[in-house]
Amino acid sequence: MTPVSPLLVAQITDTHLFAEPDRTWKGLSTAHTLKAVLDRLKQIQPQPDVILLTGDLSQDETPQSYELLASLISPLNIPTYWIPGNHDNIPVMAEILDKPPISPEKSFQLGNWQFLLLSSVEAGCDGGRLSPESLDWLDSQLQQIGDRAVMIALHHHPLAIASEIMDSMMLHNADEFFAIVDRYPQVKIVLFGHIHQEFNQQRGSVTYLGTPSTCIQLLPKSHPIILDQIPPGFRLLELAIDGTWNTRVERVAEASPPD
Repeated sequence: MTPVSPLLVAQITDTHLFAEPDRTWKGLSTAHTLKAVLDRLKQIQPQPDVILLTGDLSQDETPQSYELLASLISPLNIPTYWIPGNHDNIPVMAEILDKPPISPEKSFQLGNWQFLLLSSVEAGCDGGRLSPESLDWLDSQLQQIGDRAVMIALHHHPLAIASEIMDSMMLHNADEFFAIVDRYPQVKIVLFGHIHQEFNQQRGSVTYLGTPSTCIQLLPKSHPIILDQIPPGFRLLELAIDGTWNTRVERVAEASPPD
């Protein structure tokens, strides 16, 4: 990669894997749909420079589910970073998802971009909350960034998505998060999962991006929650050295629709 080439980032989120690869969730084999997503990712040329796994990687919280994930991701040989979601077992995933190319690091630099990965998991709660320690860490990291462009990733959505049930499970202290982010013009993108649908909204100078799950999809703005019939997907982001960027969602048409 030459210095002027954009970074290519792939976001994969909400894989909801089980210990048993053939087990289904709401009519879909989550391992099968993830494999379909990864097969599509392998066709992308050039290959991504980095993969971000943004939570709810397991559905049953077993070591075997994370071992399955590692067995599917590692052969890609792409540097991969992760954060937990409300369905994850953090001690177990931290133990298993720590072997190259998968890294437990939560702050890293690629090109002229800084990546900051936050855990928004609140024990015993489907909604999210950033702890005081996480907020202090974020502020401290941003103070040291200099003029590098910043992407922040977390699992829970900080902006409401007009879905009553999902918005009851969003980031509950989003105002504290915004109070920090708003002070740093270097922050360009906030990336999240959790909502199982595509989302793109501007707030100030920051773009907030939600990304489809690799398994079931939720119909936007539905109440009660309705399963969408569109295929699973993932997000690609091209990050230029000057801090500009563009993004698109790729979907996998061959994956079976949910029941």
